[in-house]
Amino acid sequence: MSPDPKTLSPQDVLAALMIATSVSDENIRTSELVTIERIVNHLPVFADYDPVHIPDVAKLVFDMFEDEDGIDALMGLARDTLPQQLHETAYALCCDVAAADGRLSDAELRLLEEIRHELNISRLHAAAIEQGARARHMTA
Repeated sequence: MSPDPKTLSPQDVLAALMIATSVSDENIRTSELVTIERIVNHLPVFADYDPVHIPDVAKLVFDMFEDEDGIDALMGLARDTLPQQLHETAYALCCDVAAADGRLSDAELRLLEEIRHELNISRLHAAAIEQGARARHMTA
């Protein structure tokens, strides 16, 4: 059973956005899942977060993606739940997930654009965040 969106924490929503980024191209890659796990296990924003919530959050994302208005609902959830200071963090985490497999699909790019727009990330800040993700996930 999916959690009630009204009870989600900001960390749940960050996880949901990362999962949505991975799911957006209908091809969930191991490298993306490992990136999500690494982020949840190591970043300070998740310090008090219990990763046991992630399967329920993933179910919520899968359910939302089955609905015609699911992406809009997810974006509304992000706007309503995430404090302003986590907007750029959310975008950065999603960029890291998208870049994890070394390629960006059109679907991932569209979702990132939607997240950037909905969370009101300036184009300049978004470009810096995107460049950082590319640099972190570059291969030799």
